[in-house]
Amino acid sequence: MIKSIKGSLFAKVFLITVVMLLCISLFVFGILAWLMPRTYSNKLNTILDQRAQNFISELEQVPFSDSGGLFDQFLADMAIHSAALYDSSGHWVALPTKEVENGWEGTNAVTAVDDAGESSPVLSNQYYFSFSDGSDRYTLVVYGEAEQILELQQSFARVFPVILIMVSVSALAVSWLYSRMITKPVLEISRISEKMSDLQLDWRVDGQRTDELGTLGKSLNRLSRSLSTALSDLQNANRKLEADIEQERKLEQARTNFFSAVSHELKTPVTIIKGQLEGMLLGIGAYKDREKYLTRSLEIANTLETMVQEILTVSRLETAGTDFKKDRLDCVQVIKSYLSETEDLIAGKDLQIQLDAPPSALISGNKLLMEKVFSNLMGNAIKYSPQGASIRISVRMKQEQIEREQMQQEQMEREQMEFSVENTGAHIPEDSLPRLFDPFYRVEQSRSRKTGGSGLGLYIVQEILHQHGSQCTVCNTQAGVRFSFMI
Repeated sequence: MIKSIKGSLFAKVFLITVVMLLCISLFVFGILAWLMPRTYSNKLNTILDQRAQNFISELEQVPFSDSGGLFDQFLADMAIHSAALYDSSGHWVALPTKEVENGWEGTNAVTAVDDAGESSPVLSNQYYFSFSDGSDRYTLVVYGEAEQILELQQSFARVFPVILIMVSVSALAVSWLYSRMITKPVLEISRISEKMSDLQLDWRVDGQRTDELGTLGKSLNRLSRSLSTALSDLQNANRKLEADIEQERKLEQARTNFFSAVSHELKTPVTIIKGQLEGMLLGIGAYKDREKYLTRSLEIANTLETMVQEILTVSRLETAGTDFKKDRLDCVQVIKSYLSETEDLIAGKDLQIQLDAPPSALISGNKLLMEKVFSNLMGNAIKYSPQGASIRISVRMKQEQIEREQMQQEQMEREQMEFSVENTGAHIPEDSLPRLFDPFYRVEQSRSRKTGGSGLGLYIVQEILHQHGSQCTVCNTQAGVRFSFMI
């Protein structure tokens, strides 16, 4: 019970308020019960003194023998209980009246006894005077009836239980309302603070109050919105950071895999060159024909050089990112220039080149890198096409609708170039298509070795296009294999 009260703000405020109201009410009732009889007694004493003074004035104007009527008239007053007369020696003197029986003995005041046998308080005053027929000083003691004071005290005693019940009920009701009014916003703020500690921000404090608690509630609402925004930003930043970390992890894994493949790819030609050189130096078997194997070693060295250059290209791409110089270049002229450079190879394989392109097609990009993209794609088509096959090269310009958000949404047009190269007479297994752009991946190891490919060409193409916001795709067609991209 005590723990429950200590743990509840409402219970503590309620009990304290009830006790305070009861104490204040009982204190006020006690003050009234004490002051009202005293006030009424003082009023009765004043009335008694006033009447006694008037009576003494009348007695001083008549002789003792003629004062009986005055005493009868005085004692007949309802406010007068009794009177006693004493001479100068202090001896009691019988009143000169037959209407009043002597109810006084001695010099001490007594209380009158009412019909119910209860005593009621009596007021008394002493007055000194002389009758007109003598010079002796008499003392008149007047006793006033104060039964109303007793009745007033008894009335307070009778209404005390009723007053106590009414005060208790009122104190409980007022305390409950007061405690609820005071503690409700505090309890609500306490409940909200618990939610805030659990980072639950989907709450709002009633903002209708205009007092200090209302100001606190509005401040908490602003704090909730600020915390919610900050938490949302933090979560977004955390998700972005996790994505960046995951992307960095993938890139690191890709680098590890790449350099692992590089070490493997470099090991093969180095081993071949080393073996051929040792055979020629030792004059073993067929290696005695040094001219033949020196030529082969040179071919392998050239392949190795090409591979090293392409590895350096990959390294520069990863280091530079998208921070490279962009120019306006005519891709049609780049294509025609490469076809002119490989004219002997095309003629040697009796290939049919079909170029479908406009007179000019300008794109934005790095000139050296984009020349490598075109040369790799067209070079692969030329290398891997069978004798007498045809190669279709297409360049088309397209209009793309884009939206730019400024003061208002407006439609804008952007020109894109679509490039595709298709070589006929050969197909790639469907399960190999997704892996064509992996570093050092070869569909046919023996044929790729024979043609001198490093296995990095398509990987470099894809990386360059990624740097330019594009992507190369590959698919088998009815006639052969088609590579394409848009930029």
